[in-house]
Amino acid sequence: MKERLLELLENEFSALDIMTINDKLGCTTVEELQEIEYELDILTKELVVYLTNKNKYILYSKCPDFKKGIMQINKSGNGFVVIEDEPDVFIKEEDLGYALAGDTVLVKITDNHGKKPEGMVIKILKRDINNIVGQIKSDGVSIYFEPQKKLNIKLTVDETSLKKCVEGEIVVVSIVEDLGKNRYIGEVSRHICHKDDANQDILSIAANYEIYPDFPEEAMMQAGSLPDDVSGESLEHELTYRTDLRDENIFTIDGKDTKDIDDAISIKRDGENYNLKVSIADVSFYVGEGTPLDLEAYNRGTSSYLAYAVLPMLPHKLSNGICSLNPNVDRCALTCDMTINKNAKVIDSSIYPSIIRSKKKMNYDDVNSVLEQDIIPEGYEDYADDLKLMQELAHIIRTERTRRGASDFDMDEVKFTCDETGKAVDVHILYRGEGEKLIEDFMVIANETVASTLFNMNLPAIYRVHGTPVAEKVQSFITFLHSFGINVKGKFSDITNPKMFQSLLNQIEIEGQQKNIVFSLALRSLPKAIYSPDNIGHFGLAVVPPHTSYTHFTSPIRRYPDLITHRLIWTYLINNKTDSATLDYYRKELGPITEQASKREQMAVEAERAVTKMKMAEYMEQHIGEEYDGIISGVGTFGIFVQLENLVEGLVSTDLLDGNNFEYVEYACALIDKKTSKTYKLGQNIRVKCISASKATSMVDFALVKDAKDEYNNEATEKKTKRKFKKR
Repeated sequence: MKERLLELLENEFSALDIMTINDKLGCTTVEELQEIEYELDILTKELVVYLTNKNKYILYSKCPDFKKGIMQINKSGNGFVVIEDEPDVFIKEEDLGYALAGDTVLVKITDNHGKKPEGMVIKILKRDINNIVGQIKSDGVSIYFEPQKKLNIKLTVDETSLKKCVEGEIVVVSIVEDLGKNRYIGEVSRHICHKDDANQDILSIAANYEIYPDFPEEAMMQAGSLPDDVSGESLEHELTYRTDLRDENIFTIDGKDTKDIDDAISIKRDGENYNLKVSIADVSFYVGEGTPLDLEAYNRGTSSYLAYAVLPMLPHKLSNGICSLNPNVDRCALTCDMTINKNAKVIDSSIYPSIIRSKKKMNYDDVNSVLEQDIIPEGYEDYADDLKLMQELAHIIRTERTRRGASDFDMDEVKFTCDETGKAVDVHILYRGEGEKLIEDFMVIANETVASTLFNMNLPAIYRVHGTPVAEKVQSFITFLHSFGINVKGKFSDITNPKMFQSLLNQIEIEGQQKNIVFSLALRSLPKAIYSPDNIGHFGLAVVPPHTSYTHFTSPIRRYPDLITHRLIWTYLINNKTDSATLDYYRKELGPITEQASKREQMAVEAERAVTKMKMAEYMEQHIGEEYDGIISGVGTFGIFVQLENLVEGLVSTDLLDGNNFEYVEYACALIDKKTSKTYKLGQNIRVKCISASKATSMVDFALVKDAKDEYNNEATEKKTKRKFKKR
């Protein structure tokens, strides 16, 4: 019936009531009418079919003036509805209705002439208020709940749940009843921390994205029952079916503060070839399917790295203990063993369970000293030759990936230095050297090898996929490049080949902050990478099936899809379970798993961005009144965003700009004064003063420094006043 309904509605361009649908389908029984009602209700809830106020049905795709998307609300109170593969729709504050940030809404386009389309909210299709973070406060007589964010709803919190709270506590309130007419009843469902705790700022933001520090009691009990090490009878048993690699020169390379170590590597020459072993913590060996730890890892999807804090996917007993490939202890692993020729082709490979013992926990700073300066730090003498051989192979792998069309978005990332209380005392750009690139190259080729193994055996698997760009978005990006002074040669009307997009990027010959800004726009022209059971390839990495495939295998401590990939390897390759029942089971299960993993990954990314903005504002609270050189990183009707050399970003409001009759020109990403033609455009160098910063609102406000042009031309003044930020 569902297919018949969709086929009928696909050929109708006006809304139909249920009896008309019944007649057009030729149905004659009460049972058939009930089935139509049932299927239409499901299609309406799935947001495939729109139910009008007159109880008529029509496909959303047949409503050109109606769009559905996710609501975002900016600092000014106005909103933007984010629609997949289409421009965002601007919503004025007075047209928001009762919509909240995160809601799935239906909007009607009211203005679609030239600029960004504008609209008004017609209907809230799905609320995003299951969990509301806030603080318990007191008025001297009783305690009450105050949400962190302004809510455009009437919320009553159950008094019984409030009695279990104390003043100053940060809690989560969950909606338990919808009373209609925008009124809701909630109850305190989770206690996060106290407002005076050192890291309450990070935990409060994380809770908005359903990321929590504590684990369910059942998961902690399971973690507590696991061994602390691999030794004694346990080790003897593991060695009966695992390959013993403990005598090999295996080591790890990570950041100095890393405690959850997923991967270890080793290398040898094999004639003219290279033998590279990438050994990954065997997390699925300890986290069985359907166990409390597995269910919680599924719910979390990923570890979250928020400034200095790590909210892990698995309890520390696993992530920092038995599953972490710590030095000088035996650990269970899955090893991807590859023979790679001088053209970066994997000519032979195998994946097997192993026992390893990392000889050394290396850090990127020391490895970069070896590879970039030929300085051998103390304790690295026995590993320098292997590191240099690894660098040789990494360059070969990277060169081949570039040759086949991979895009290299080598953009700066921010890193915070915090004091003992967690307060941001410095912000700098994270240095990405030869060591970081080497590990990335080895993880990519291991991921490709595992994915290709499963794909070539025609087995259900999880893939990391990245689709081809939408032509309209690429054209918008090219239009911006022209306005930016970059004339692109060649035809890019339909980019289906990664090399085409690579050739476009290669024509952008700029460096520094301007490169960051332009490349960030290039990224927006591409779809997001997601997890999927369908192997469509990875556009950004130039992975094109059946020649190559891509998955995530190398980080099972912190990513759930990697854990599942390990489980599939155990099922198919080690235990040889490839019967039809097993394959049918995974064909059914992998779809929901990949959807959940993609969703949780996006929430973790958004939480990281929110924490970054908050910490930047916290840092800038200490620098109000100081002047900086920056670059315009964003333009809107409300003003311009300016990014400093350390990637801190703040807003210069339109009313603080030099002019009073500005028009936003979207294709040029510019604000232009109609009277004077004074222009502020993306990528423009500018000098600003920090006039306010608020950790509470995560906002930084700048004002223009007058006569900035003269200061740029005065080298002595520039050296005296310019604040320097260096990569570290």
